Amino acid sequence: MSDWLHNLPVGWMALVVFAASYCVAAFVYLTVTKLAVDERARAFKALSPGMLPPLGIIFGLLVGFIAAQVWSDFERAKVAVASEANALRGVILLAASFPGEDEVRLRALVTRHIDEAVSEEWPAMAQHRATLTLPVSLFEALKLTLALTPTNDGQRTAQRALADVLQHALEARRQRIIISQSSVNVLKWSGLLLQALCTLIAIAMVHSDNRLTCAIALALFATGIALSVLLIGAYNRPFTGDLSVSPELLQQVIPSEVAPMQGP
Repeated sequence: MSDWLHNLPVGWMALVVFAASYCVAAFVYLTVTKLAVDERARAFKALSPGMLPPLGIIFGLLVGFIAAQVWSDFERAKVAVASEANALRGVILLAASFPGEDEVRLRALVTRHIDEAVSEEWPAMAQHRATLTLPVSLFEALKLTLALTPTNDGQRTAQRALADVLQHALEARRQRIIISQSSVNVLKWSGLLLQALCTLIAIAMVHSDNRLTCAIALALFATGIALSVLLIGAYNRPFTGDLSVSPELLQQVIPSEVAPMQGP
């Protein structure tokens, strides 16, 4: 699927997909019914109706195979973003163990990382342009954490925990960027759509002697095709489109880190 279709609102995407499906079904109907004369009509009717269930099953298996990948990637994307947000919230909470300039700097670095993720990384992920370049803000936060000088056991424990959650945040960010590159490739789309077309043609041939039955059968199967393609297309790219994974969880970390800084 092209970028412009993925970026459409779900309503418009549905309109395009259903319209395209019905247009293809109409083309198949007109072509087959026009060709179904004389010898060709007898040849079409000789096609066994028993072919339709296997063709439909193969189409269903392809839909299930592709949908499993798409929804798995979407769920993994949500988990990665949630894990990153939880790790950053942990940084904010643990930073309170080092009151003063160190705490302020850690909070500022977390805020800067979130701002950069929302304003730069999310648009890049939506366009499959995001890279695994080391995030400067998190790297500086990790360097600052390792350079801290604990003065008691509590701060030493907090320092180790800070290093752990920062590494967890880095790993979660890496996972969401890797997942952002995932999508259904051209070969899978081609196989799915070709199987759908073959099934439409077979339906039209089997029912070529009854045009009303042929039209109804084609319309029903075209609806199923459109619905399948719409569901896969809407979730195909986890960070693109109306149903994409948003950075809201990351943004929710910022208010929680601002409040403790407000003095009397």
